[in-house]
Amino acid sequence: MSQLVIVTGASRGLGLAICQQLLLANYTVLALARTLSDKLIQLQQHNTQLHFIAIDLSLLDNIQALCADMVKQYGRPYALINNAAVGYDGVLATMHNSEISNLLNLNIQAPILLSKYLLRPMLLNQTGRIINISSIIARTGFNGLSVYAASKAALEGFTKSLAREVGKAGITVNCVAPGYMQTEMTNSLQGDKLESVKRRSPLGRLATPDDAASAVLYLLSEQANAITGTTITVDAGSTA
Repeated sequence: MSQLVIVTGASRGLGLAICQQLLLANYTVLALARTLSDKLIQLQQHNTQLHFIAIDLSLLDNIQALCADMVKQYGRPYALINNAAVGYDGVLATMHNSEISNLLNLNIQAPILLSKYLLRPMLLNQTGRIINISSIIARTGFNGLSVYAASKAALEGFTKSLAREVGKAGITVNCVAPGYMQTEMTNSLQGDKLESVKRRSPLGRLATPDDAASAVLYLLSEQANAITGTTITVDAGSTA
């Protein structure tokens, strides 16, 4: 029977690439996003194993009921991929408090709560995977992304400790930290900025969403049974 994987932020960018690769690998995919994108609709038309739930995960009070409904309707998940995130580009001194709050809700509190409620069925199964999507910015820093960087660093710390909590139940918890990728979130990185990022890479290119999605697929596989509490960096070597 096909294993169920829940993917947040699934409508575009890395989330969409993860969904595409999961379907090719014969997983059943529960895609969560605020709205259905055209590309996700196209994917759904060709795959009966792809299901979609519209949800704004920054509304934290809805997460417990969402998790209960998903398990009731689709069964116990094999894996949760916490990919949904927002990154406001702006210096901290002029950032609005509501933006800070919204970012921290979506980028760190939502993954913690989703993990909390979906771990319970995984513990019953005595197997499971949680994969948190971090960023190289958690360790390198980036001008104008201090709150985003804080949320991703928090996610990496959360991953290490949770891995220790649930390892004996056969559940692994890991991070994938992409570098700069050509997605909607990095559209502001154009021209000279983009070229300087490419020059820093030993491969002379940016990592793609498919590159990062492949790392996620590896962590879901049986070959990754002994990997937990760690971060896999997919950045075309730019932090080497």
